[in-house]
Amino acid sequence: MWIIKMENPQYDSMSKKTTIVLPDAIYEDLIRWAEAEGRPTANLAAFLVEQSVRAKFKDKYPAPPK
Repeated sequence: MWIIKMENPQYDSMSKKTTIVLPDAIYEDLIRWAEAEGRPTANLAAFLVEQSVRAKFKDKYPAPPK
C-alpha cells in the first residue's frame, strides 16, 4: 500500500474526489446517459461538473483557440 501526503507540491495538481447526492430519477438518467456513451457513470459526472464550472468561471477557463 502506498500513502502519499497531499501537501507534497508534486501532487498538488492531482485530481480530487468528492461525493454528491442526487435524486433517484436524476441518478438513473445519468446511468442511462453514461451507458449510451459507453463510459463510467463517475466519468460522465466528472465531465458534466467540469463543464459547468468552466461555464460559470469563463474568465478563469477561457475556451481553447479553434
